[in-house]
Amino acid sequence: MIYPQKLNSKDTGKLLKLLLIISSIIAVILTVINKLTSPNIPWAALANGGIIYIWIVVLYSIKRNTNIAGHVLLQMIIISMVVLHVDNTIGFYGWSISIAIPIILIVANIAMLILTIISYKKYIRYVISQLAIVIITLIFAGLVINDRNLLNISTMIVAIVNLTISLILSYKDIKEEIIRKFHM
Repeated sequence: MIYPQKLNSKDTGKLLKLLLIISSIIAVILTVINKLTSPNIPWAALANGGIIYIWIVVLYSIKRNTNIAGHVLLQMIIISMVVLHVDNTIGFYGWSISIAIPIILIVANIAMLILTIISYKKYIRYVISQLAIVIITLIFAGLVINDRNLLNISTMIVAIVNLTISLILSYKDIKEEIIRKFHM
């Protein structure tokens, strides 16, 4: 069986620089085409936002020893910003705040709950990211709860249930970690 040659870090760096240059050229070309063909519709801003998002994900994913929970947190924040950018670019109709971001937050909370259930012995590694996701969710839902949107209320309920189940599943480990850290 023939295995492909593994790229060394020097070659990987060159490849990333080349791809970054190509992405930048594509972004400029898209912007020019957008300005020449349909300046009233900013579709190039959406495409360039997608290019930036892809680069953030790629560069973050290349790092070794990335925490899965941290990756979920980062994805939640970036995707929410991208959705907000898209909504703002097309005229801000409010669908990003009332529909898209609550769904993103629900998915992030469910992903963290699944991570906790699957690897509850390693829960301590995920606790900071999970708390950040829950706090962001509760702050967001608290800010937009005034419109009595069922999806925003559901988002808050999912975050509270997620935190409660995670604490119940990992109570013993959390207690041991607190005793160990604070020498109790």
